[in-house]
Amino acid sequence: MSLFEQAEKANLDAAKPLAARMRPRNLQEFTGQQHFLGQGKLLRQLVDADRLGSVIFYGPPGTGKTTLARILAGETEREFEQLSAIMHGVKDLREVLARARDNLASGGRGTLLFIDEIHRFNKSQQDAMLADVEDGIVTLIGATTSNPFFAVNGALVSRSQVFQFEPLADAEIKQLVQRALGDEERGLGSFDISVDDDAMEYIAKICDGDARKALSILETAVIAAGGDLNGKRQSIEITKTIMRTAVGKRAIQYDPTGDEHYDCASALIKSIRGSDPDAGIYWLARMLEGGEDVRFLCRRLIILASEDIGNADPQALTLAVACSQACEQIGLPECQLTLSQTVAYLACAPKSNAATTAIGAARSDIRDDRILPVPRHLRDSHYREAGKLGHGTGYQYSHNQPDGVASQDYLGVDREYYQPVDRGFESELQKRLKLIRTKLKQTPDA
Repeated sequence: MSLFEQAEKANLDAAKPLAARMRPRNLQEFTGQQHFLGQGKLLRQLVDADRLGSVIFYGPPGTGKTTLARILAGETEREFEQLSAIMHGVKDLREVLARARDNLASGGRGTLLFIDEIHRFNKSQQDAMLADVEDGIVTLIGATTSNPFFAVNGALVSRSQVFQFEPLADAEIKQLVQRALGDEERGLGSFDISVDDDAMEYIAKICDGDARKALSILETAVIAAGGDLNGKRQSIEITKTIMRTAVGKRAIQYDPTGDEHYDCASALIKSIRGSDPDAGIYWLARMLEGGEDVRFLCRRLIILASEDIGNADPQALTLAVACSQACEQIGLPECQLTLSQTVAYLACAPKSNAATTAIGAARSDIRDDRILPVPRHLRDSHYREAGKLGHGTGYQYSHNQPDGVASQDYLGVDREYYQPVDRGFESELQKRLKLIRTKLKQTPDA
């Protein structure tokens, strides 16, 4: 590299933000994802054995997907090619694949092709690389923030190993921040910067496990504290107040049509089903802050009231329906109060899925077994010729019985679908139903 090129590179590096300058250069510097990258874990074993095949990296932003792809290209001594599914098309893809094939044919190194946001390629674009992936012309690393089992071509997923990235833990974020503060070459080590414990705890939590966000906040906090990143060495003290200023208005990561939507909805329902009102209200708040459709939330609560509470508390369904009607009338922000009240009530209500299992079992019988004919005494008898067919003959009017229950067969076979649980109002129904079923089974043949 000439002196002129070195000067250009130095100028470009100086213009990079802290997060870009501190990008890990090897596996030793890489932080997080130890569940598949730690010693003895699958991805590390594949790299150590030089058997890295095509993989898909799936996870939230700032967790190291692009960085790890670059590192793996170096660790496996492959040429690195990068495309973005947002910016590039099939023409660009074919050019990269042609270069990779020519390189291999001439005895050169293999190619690691990294495609960012691979789920944004359409099916034909993803199909264009199938043959070269299968033949080993390129080692594909696709990165996506969307669930690849839904967003990526099934044929491509079947040829790849999927690794799910998790948000970095608080301790890992602190480790990255401390490294940036101490690195004189690429970080802020040439400055006398101190970050108090409260500020360190705050940045570890507020960045949501996103390394890039954490380093960006740190760099902004240094400037907010009066630091001149282009000036001479100076003493800078960063407090939690300064760190809050650097964060500004927090942007909540939430895709109301993607994985975040379904994962948070699942967490909300499972928390209410598990009788934890605090967790339920948190996930409700998370979805509201992310801009979730209130009607979707209301529908889910109505379903839950029948599916998971049922007759253990019959008022649950009434309240859920009333919540939906109230939310339609008043809208946000006021309807958050109604939603919070409803979530808290449903979470604390006694739980029963007896109605859910009952209809499931009955429909299963209808699909799998012989369809039962309607017993003659229960058939419609409101037309003149019904008596000639025996329809309605022998039917006993229940209200004529002292207890309102006639000894009568209503199904034709011995089946018990509804099994009330011993919780809430269903414990009363359980006792009542035991007496009813005893009398129903006394019925003579119809």
